[in-house]
Amino acid sequence: MSKTLLALALLVAPAAAYVAPSTAGARTERLSGLPAAAAPEFVVEEPAQETSAFSAVLAGCGIGAALGWLSSRRQQVASVVGAAAVAASPFAASAIVDYDGIKYLGGSDKVDLNNANVQAYRQFPGMYPSAAGQIATHGPYKAVSDIYNIPNLDEKLAAIMKKYESNFVVLPANEAYFIDRINNGMYR
Repeated sequence: MSKTLLALALLVAPAAAYVAPSTAGARTERLSGLPAAAAPEFVVEEPAQETSAFSAVLAGCGIGAALGWLSSRRQQVASVVGAAAVAASPFAASAIVDYDGIKYLGGSDKVDLNNANVQAYRQFPGMYPSAAGQIATHGPYKAVSDIYNIPNLDEKLAAIMKKYESNFVVLPANEAYFIDRINNGMYR
């Protein structure tokens, strides 16, 4: 039904848009001060005071067809509008593309004490969860030896940390990773 109305509106709209100039309500004027033979005539049309019922029906059909199409394509229209809003946004978020210390976040035998998640310490037997939790909840650290200054650190945990001390590195804390050291939202 809506396709039929749309086709009808598209066929009738060009014909309704053309309005032939009428001379019924027009008056002619001559420039004053010039001889009648030399003065050009200007046709001044008076604006139409009435609107036809046909143009109102046609406008209603056009609006109805547009709304019907939008209603049937609601998901597509919403997707296009959302994509356009994101693309046109001048305040696009600036993401961190590269991080030099990515290999120290758990992908190698070295772990960055300031930025690695608590899960990265699983590769070292005895470190997870207690010793790793202590390291992750404190910091940032300026040197590897700072982990031994953790308040109320148990001597057994300090011994485990000492065992793997050569596997630890300290890089400057990166805000994108430092905040997620304890809980990065990844669960099994």
